[in-house]
Amino acid sequence: MDSRVAIWGVGMLFFALMVVGESGDVGGGGGSSKRRKCEFPAIFNFGDSNSDTGAGSAAFGEIDEPNGMNFHLRKRSSDGRLIIDFFAEKLGLPYLDAPLDTIGTSFKHGANFAVGGSRISPIVLVGSMIPLHLGAQVSEFLQFKSRTIALSDYHPSNNTKNPPFESNYPEPEVFSKALYTIDIGHNDISYIFYNSSVPTVVNDLSNSVQRLLESGAKNFWIHNTGPHGCLPGSIDGCKMFFKEKCELDENGCVKRNNKQAVEFNKLLKEAVYKLRAKYPHAAITYVDVHSSKNYLVFNAKKLGFTDPFSFCCGTPKIYCGTRNGTDNKLLGTACSDPSKYIVWDGVHYTQAGNRFVANLIMNGSFSDPPLPLSEACHKV
Repeated sequence: MDSRVAIWGVGMLFFALMVVGESGDVGGGGGSSKRRKCEFPAIFNFGDSNSDTGAGSAAFGEIDEPNGMNFHLRKRSSDGRLIIDFFAEKLGLPYLDAPLDTIGTSFKHGANFAVGGSRISPIVLVGSMIPLHLGAQVSEFLQFKSRTIALSDYHPSNNTKNPPFESNYPEPEVFSKALYTIDIGHNDISYIFYNSSVPTVVNDLSNSVQRLLESGAKNFWIHNTGPHGCLPGSIDGCKMFFKEKCELDENGCVKRNNKQAVEFNKLLKEAVYKLRAKYPHAAITYVDVHSSKNYLVFNAKKLGFTDPFSFCCGTPKIYCGTRNGTDNKLLGTACSDPSKYIVWDGVHYTQAGNRFVANLIMNGSFSDPPLPLSEACHKV
């Protein structure tokens, strides 16, 4: 790590110690006490496996143990909760269910359209599985919204306004008051060299946000993408497949992945500014997840975590949850204490890592404008 990163890390450590209390929650923040809390009635989320709370599990098969070992349902690529789960807790809302997950679910306070493996761009490699890309997720939401509103105006022969299952769906006015969260881009960065370009991907994301804005959405919380080159899976994969041609930076992270992430984030921020100018009625928050994760990675041991380039579940050659094809024995087992690790399976964060990042960004100190999550309905 060079001196600039070291100095930055020390400064950020001091910042975190000032704002993170004994409970691990971030207090204070960039928001003014004069601003009112938004009281969001619902969250509608779009993304990939970093925020998938059930769509992938419903569509492609239940996520196997030890995933979910610290949570009540095996629907997440982690030992426990994701960042979006901590958002729901912070706003006093239930955990989000996926419309693809039809058993025991409720959408009264929002829905989660994120699907593991998804990308922003609809372009995919030949022969690869095609999860729901961002544009398809938005289309799914728009149909969900139109059908929900149609149900609210339903008039059967006995003049009853609403059908008996009304309670599982939001009231029509919820859609304009809800918070719309977007956390996607990881998989695009992984495949960017093969089938697309960063400007194209960012443009696709911007078009999807515009579709939501045109539908009446007003409040957005948009994450940039993290330092992918610092994920253990990226580092191990680079060394395994590129061998001596694998280029690591001074911090031990994959240069190529991080360079693309930085370019993506730069263009995404510019796109957010353009959207604000075009839609002045909307409140669009750009959230610098990249810096918050960098801070956590570079200060992991000082913050009580183990080596940030190691992970808890599986190995570089045996994926977390893998089973033996002959006797179904679990091979990709987990460590004894996931709370000591930032990364769960080489790619996804642990519940502890997700909690730490969530607490940092909910505070508003990594946001543009610097508003906490609970005040993200206020315009610049």
